[in-house]
Formats: sequence, C-alpha cells, structure tokens
Amino acid sequence: MWRYFVGGIAALLMAGAGIFLFRGSAAPEPVPPAPRAMQTGAAETEPQTVAEVPRADRSREEKRFDRSDKDRNGMVTLAEMQQPRRKAFAKLDKNGDGTLSFEEWTVRTSTKFADADKDKSGGLTRAEFAATAPKRRAGAGPRCNCRAEVARALAEAADE
Repeated sequence: MWRYFVGGIAALLMAGAGIFLFRGSAAPEPVPPAPRAMQTGAAETEPQTVAEVPRADRSREEKRFDRSDKDRNGMVTLAEMQQPRRKAFAKLDKNGDGTLSFEEWTVRTSTKFADADKDKSGGLTRAEFAATAPKRRAGAGPRCNCRAEVARALAEAADE
C-alpha cells in the first residue's frame, strides 16, 4: 500500500516540476516589424491596387448567385437565369422549330415504345410490354425474399 502512496507523491512532484520548467523556461521572442515595401521613383506617388481576393466564407446562396451571374456585373438577368434551361430545351427540340411538342418531350418513352412494338400494331402485347422492363444491373444479383426467409427460419426454430 505504501508503494502506491509513494508513487502518487512522486508523480505529483514530477508534474509540478514540469509545469515550472515549461512556464519559465523561455520568454516569447518579440515579433519583428513587417518589412517596408520597396519603392522606386514613379511608384512612390502612385497608390498600389490589390486585386480582389475571393472570400472563402461565402454562403451557399452567394455561391449560387455567382454561378448564375455569367457576366460578373453583380446582377442576374432573365437570360442568365434561363441559359441552363435553354440548353436542355435545345436537346429536346429535335426539329429545331422553337416549340416542344409532346412527342419531342417524351422522346425517350416514344423511342422505347417503338422499339418494343415489334409487330407495329400501335399497342404492346404482354410479351412486348415485358421487354420494356428496366434492365437490372449485372452485379445486383437476385433480390432477397425476406418474408420467405423469415418464415423458413421461424419454422426451423419451431421444429427444434
């Protein structure tokens, strides 16, 4: 028991000595003054301009505004707001007439329907409709039938 007592006192003495050594060991060095800029003849009279540095603490809305303001004039015009939608519209407007028909808007569905309608009857039979099912990923594997597995596990547990 006395060993623990002596060890505790020794630890406290060492901690106290460490505190005194680290606190009083070195005085902080004074910070040297900033260097003066080198000035040459004509530059002495002209004020120096510093390029605006982008802020790192911009909010989400400020970043969104900056992405939309394409000409960087501090205002977002209607044309700037519509520009991303114009590109998407141009991709869908297949005939380039400036209007979007229902068929152009549903081009993916229309193409999928036309490819599945093998007999060109204007309708899909059950077999043709089954061909429109989304393709499963190769690595996905069969889905788990959890209800059947739980029922089987409960039945096995009841048999034991």
